[in-house]
Amino acid sequence: MKENLSMHDRAQLTEADQVEALRAQQHALRDVSKTYHPSEPFVFNLGPQHPSTHGVFRAHMHMDGEHVLAVDNVIGYLHRGIEKIAEQKTWAQFTPYTDRLDYLSPILNEWGYLMGVEKLMNLTIPERGEYVRVILGELQRVANHLVYMASFALDLNGYTAWMYMFREREKILDILEAYSGSRMNNHALRIGGAPTPLPEGMEGMITRWLDGFPAAMDDFANVVHGNEIFQARAKNVGIIDVDTCMKYSVGGANLRAAGKPADLRKDRPYSVYDRFDFKVITRENGDSFDRYMVRFYEMEESCKIIRQALDQMPKEGPTMAKVPKMIKVPKGEVYAQIEGSKGWLGYYIVSDGGMKPSRIRIHGPSVMSLFAIPAIVDGMLLQDYISTLASIDIVLGEVDR
Repeated sequence: MKENLSMHDRAQLTEADQVEALRAQQHALRDVSKTYHPSEPFVFNLGPQHPSTHGVFRAHMHMDGEHVLAVDNVIGYLHRGIEKIAEQKTWAQFTPYTDRLDYLSPILNEWGYLMGVEKLMNLTIPERGEYVRVILGELQRVANHLVYMASFALDLNGYTAWMYMFREREKILDILEAYSGSRMNNHALRIGGAPTPLPEGMEGMITRWLDGFPAAMDDFANVVHGNEIFQARAKNVGIIDVDTCMKYSVGGANLRAAGKPADLRKDRPYSVYDRFDFKVITRENGDSFDRYMVRFYEMEESCKIIRQALDQMPKEGPTMAKVPKMIKVPKGEVYAQIEGSKGWLGYYIVSDGGMKPSRIRIHGPSVMSLFAIPAIVDGMLLQDYISTLASIDIVLGEVDR
């Protein structure tokens, strides 16, 4: 039959025969398509190598056409055994490993771990050191939220927004690099406080960035959440209510987006957070749009905290407590928890009185948010699953550890 001819043979046909062969081929394709039923459920793998899965994560999806009936989270592709590595490292040596958990918020990772060690050692951090920690931690929080918003926009094909937000993140990385000496995985904090005061000129760098950031936020509003396409893709999509959050231990901005004003910096103040005036941002719907907006306005509150910390920070005094060179942590166990950039970040630490941790268990907020999604898919469109996954803010280094 002419519809089965090769390209070479078809070229030898007259024009009329070529048209007839093409028509025959189209009829044959239509006959095949009649035997396929798009409403018949099938299995679809999103990832593990896919830009929208934000790293090596696989969503094993049960589909009905474009609708997601159920999804199984398949994790572990990035597992590095960091919790077991802790048992082979001294207390100080393990600190840089925490940077590799949420590699978008390394300073906050360090802070949570160090708080636990310092509780076991009964260390009192100098006041000036606490202020340095707050300033660096809040800068890190804003940098994390910028990557989150940029990635969210990019998942919905908003490349311009990605560039705007990474432009601002680069300015923060300049500041953090001025303190820690590294641009990524900033090893900035130590057992006992902060290794040095803010270097000369760094307060000016921070102030200049604070003065220019409101204009950048106006750009974000105009390009992203002021865009009707973004709103259509994010509003009433992927709703995670308070009950679901509590069931799956989802905290942080994802919980606040559902309407619960839960923030450890306010509810159980650590460091010197009880000295600052800032709001706990909440929304009502718990959808993808609200999760974005909570983080957007949280950046404003972080800027307020940083300004207050710069004003209140003592100009003189140590930033480090006296810590022995050979650290032996007294026998005991402790749970230290901070308000991480992605939610509640906790460290359960056990010491046998030696120079190394006996056991460390990390409560990473990303994994809690990720495992709440299968409970809410309920036939959502595949494009809405992408929007939902982007909106919960995960990093696979923290999920797999």
